[in-house]
Amino acid sequence: MSNSGPSIPLVKVAMPPREMLMPSLESVLYSGMIAEGEFVYRFEERFSQQFGLANVLAVSSGTAALHLAFLLSGVKAGNEVITTSMTAEPTNTTILQVGANPVFADVDATTGNLSPDSVESLITKDTKAICVVHYAGYPARLNEFRELADRYGLSLIEDCAHALGAAYDGQAIGSVGDYAIFSFQAIKHMTTVDGGMLAIKNPERVSEARRLRWFGLSKGVPRTEVDITTVGFKYNMTNVAAVIGLTQLDVIAPLLQRHYENGRYFDKALTNVAGMVPASVDSLSKPAYWLYTLLTDDSDDVERLLTSEGIMASKLHRPNHLHSVFKPFATPMPELEKFYDRLIHIPCGWWVSDEDRERIVSILKRG
Repeated sequence: MSNSGPSIPLVKVAMPPREMLMPSLESVLYSGMIAEGEFVYRFEERFSQQFGLANVLAVSSGTAALHLAFLLSGVKAGNEVITTSMTAEPTNTTILQVGANPVFADVDATTGNLSPDSVESLITKDTKAICVVHYAGYPARLNEFRELADRYGLSLIEDCAHALGAAYDGQAIGSVGDYAIFSFQAIKHMTTVDGGMLAIKNPERVSEARRLRWFGLSKGVPRTEVDITTVGFKYNMTNVAAVIGLTQLDVIAPLLQRHYENGRYFDKALTNVAGMVPASVDSLSKPAYWLYTLLTDDSDDVERLLTSEGIMASKLHRPNHLHSVFKPFATPMPELEKFYDRLIHIPCGWWVSDEDRERIVSILKRG
């Protein structure tokens, strides 16, 4: 019998238990110090340690972090950034924001991640950076992208918005690129209501990044003595968001582990089901499974089937080159078309119980 609406959502907001969060939150709200301050710096330190990243800056959103990454990479008007169309739109609207041109490379049709061969074929004298998205939490082929970036003198930027806690070839996601960004927007693995983190490989760029985060001003220098040399932005994180983040870090490990266990369960259970195949996971990858990616012969049918059983399934994203604002940059991407046609995402987060995942598999096998 069909349900009236999805009872297993595709994404869900994760908040720490009330008894953990509310006392900390209340103490900050009434402390008289609610903007950027000590809690933000503590959150940065804890995040850095917990996720194996050297130099991190907490900001107001993942998009703000990406904007700073492009600026720090020297991306300017007229430059090209090789990127993917298979992502949430801010990855690429941010390229337009700095006046550069997005150059859409094709993807690997088994993962939806950028194809290194396609990327290399599009490098020109105007290319300044490669922006790699770990789509749905499945790591892209970072060793090949690092080698390409080094060979051609390009900045490598990892968009890790979907990939908190993932790893590639034994290295933490976000530690291979020159810059990496994480998102704490509402429905990501971990939220601070909204917020983001910028990871910076070269420690010498950190003070510049801090100034860009705060109007171009140096924090801790009296306003009457400070000198702005470069235009910056109001991209700071607040103590209020940071105290949510600090509490989240106390509880996030088992939630990330549950995403991973559910993803691995589906990888095994759906391998030999007629008409569908799990997105491929190479031997170097440890995915974060923000969404579980299934490739099917008829994605619309699978979506209808699961929805009728109260399980939300969706393609979730629209390839960016289909938007009017990106039409001038659209080029043939046959592998992306193949991937998107077959794509369906199914729930695999911390809220999916053993019984839920067994039911999803049994419906897919039956249907």
